[in-house]
Amino acid sequence: MLTVPKRQHHDGRCGKKREGKRQSATERLASTLVPIHPFEIKPLGNVYTASENIKVRSGGIPKANAIPRLSDLALKDFSSEWADKPFILTHPVRSWPVYKEWSTEHLLEKYGNIKFRAEAVDWPLKDYCDYMGDNQDESPLYLFDHSFVEKMGLSTGYREGGEYWIPTCFQEDLFDVLDNQRPDRQWLIIGPERGGSSFHKDPNATSAWNAVLRGSKYWIMFPSNPSSAPPPGIFVSEDQSEVTSPLSIAEWLLEFHAEARQTPGCMEGICEDGEVLHVPSGWWHLVVNLQPSIAITQNFVPRAHLADALAFLKDKPEQVSGFKSDIKDPYALFAGMLDARYPGLLKEGLAEAEKSRANKKRRWDEIVKADGEEGFGFGFGGGADEDVP
Repeated sequence: MLTVPKRQHHDGRCGKKREGKRQSATERLASTLVPIHPFEIKPLGNVYTASENIKVRSGGIPKANAIPRLSDLALKDFSSEWADKPFILTHPVRSWPVYKEWSTEHLLEKYGNIKFRAEAVDWPLKDYCDYMGDNQDESPLYLFDHSFVEKMGLSTGYREGGEYWIPTCFQEDLFDVLDNQRPDRQWLIIGPERGGSSFHKDPNATSAWNAVLRGSKYWIMFPSNPSSAPPPGIFVSEDQSEVTSPLSIAEWLLEFHAEARQTPGCMEGICEDGEVLHVPSGWWHLVVNLQPSIAITQNFVPRAHLADALAFLKDKPEQVSGFKSDIKDPYALFAGMLDARYPGLLKEGLAEAEKSRANKKRRWDEIVKADGEEGFGFGFGGGADEDVP
């Protein structure tokens, strides 16, 4: 029998550990609720599972919140118009061999004995799939492996011809100057219904794309800027290093989803199989599987967010992640190799970062003044846009 370790809830994505026994969201829902309409929950006393809660609350997305859907996008259009916006592309992934071939059965046949990372545990794929098909967890363990390309012997890149290739609009990645010294950038994601990630931002101020090969995923996202707090129910430490949130996605949906939908900047969407979603640098996002899912995700630094990446590496060295342990100064490494490859681009990026820093200081001064004159309270958000100088 497979023994699944208990999940610890502390800092980072999982939130701080809470003391004492607390009734789970599923238990509370099971005793009182049944879905009637995406915006209406009526107490009837019927059993109502976490899966049903997620499906109901992910439905009925308001038109104003809907993540735009496009068939495809050119790199020049991404750079000029879309680098700061979430969107879903419906076309590029459908030509990938992995989209046409991969299923749980196919992966088990070819890679069943290979170990992949599922949160803090390395499991043979066949054992994880046994767990995935038979778990009753409110927050299932999520297979999230950054070494899958090497483990599976896949051919990938920027051009057609491998098992998959990067969609055209995401092909500018300035971390490429680091070659084999770049931080972790690509992950295989497999998980059951209800599996997912609670609110977080992607590492090192990178942007990301997430391609669904099987299943479907619900996304809810918020921009980060100096005038906005984090998403409802999310609290961030002053140095931005710790995120405190409810203990499960189901609990957050139960307690905060309705408020979130009414919050300015909220964007939502369902990414179906064969589609790929863009996560802009610095955006808060929560994602949850509506069905058992197989996906590939990759992080990148487009030119539009070079200043964000430079500022993060320079100003938050203790929060930088994914680099090999022998790289002691990721900022100096990246700045040096960027300047050698693209003369002048580093200077442009640093100037933009300094301009952004000055804008934040001005905003902070305005907040302090308002606080003194009107008793105004400010809730700190996360990421580079929320820094206090």
